[in-house]
Amino acid sequence: MSAFRLAMEIWLALTTALGSTPEDRPQVLVVVGAPGTDEYARQFSEWAERWRAAAERGQAEFAAIGLDAEDGTNDREMLERRLAAMPLASPEPLWLVLIGHGTFDGKTAKFNLRGPDVTAVELAEWLRPFERPLAIVNCASASGPFLNELSGPNRIIVTATKSGHEHNFAHFGDYISSAIADPAADLDKDEQTSLLEAFLAAAARTADFYKEDARLATEHALIDDNGDRLGTPADWFRGVRAVKTAKDGASPDGLRASQLQLVPSRSEQELPAKAKQRRDELEQQLAELRQRKSVLSEEEYYSQLEPLLIEIARVYEQSEKPLGDAAKPPAEGD
Repeated sequence: MSAFRLAMEIWLALTTALGSTPEDRPQVLVVVGAPGTDEYARQFSEWAERWRAAAERGQAEFAAIGLDAEDGTNDREMLERRLAAMPLASPEPLWLVLIGHGTFDGKTAKFNLRGPDVTAVELAEWLRPFERPLAIVNCASASGPFLNELSGPNRIIVTATKSGHEHNFAHFGDYISSAIADPAADLDKDEQTSLLEAFLAAAARTADFYKEDARLATEHALIDDNGDRLGTPADWFRGVRAVKTAKDGASPDGLRASQLQLVPSRSEQELPAKAKQRRDELEQQLAELRQRKSVLSEEEYYSQLEPLLIEIARVYEQSEKPLGDAAKPPAEGD
């Protein structure tokens, strides 16, 4: 057994026994699958390094599977054990990024690993106990079925393809690894790039790749963050808001993904946890109100809109006050 794998086994044993990480902060786990060729191995390593750099900038804990020297490895077992050792109910998100190739035989979608592959159903089972926020980015070909299996409450699922039948090499992973911390992808100009913005930027760059080469696009990325297992393509968005909806009237995706950043801005970092939670709840209510705008009178719409906007502003205002001032009772006559 290599020194790396021995150290990993010791780490897993310790974290399993303790049941938590030393620090309560976001975690990023990148899984690099079997590359197949040296050229793919080089590309996958570069993509993983970009995620590592972004995690470091965002002060997130980073770990990778599949980058060490192959020596009778079973990365499927390593992934299962690593997930089992992670905190299940942390308020901070777990980012799980799959880089590599995928397959689909018409029934079962798999992510190709060194050693036995992992299926979408198996990964869903391993992730079932998690109550913490999850952001799962599957950059592999034939990754679409993973969205259907992994979708759920408090989860954001991104796949490089819309179905298992898009089985050619996926370039999406290259572009999203570049976009996740790229200020140029910040559409709403809040000085941070959300997962939604990174998804939109990567999907646009992927489409441009095929157009520039005059090739038929063989990958169409999807995002799902409302738990309905449907997913939304990038061309349904105008800016950071979905402007199209499914025929059955399903809620659009995008809001939760717009609230999650791997590299948060300074102001986002300074916002207290409770204030973030309340802000996110209010933004959800705001999104739901916008959905109902067409069935409300103008007076009803604006009468409900105004208090939401005021309370969102109040959340930011209160969070900027020193704790001592916020705790003081109002002076007489205030």
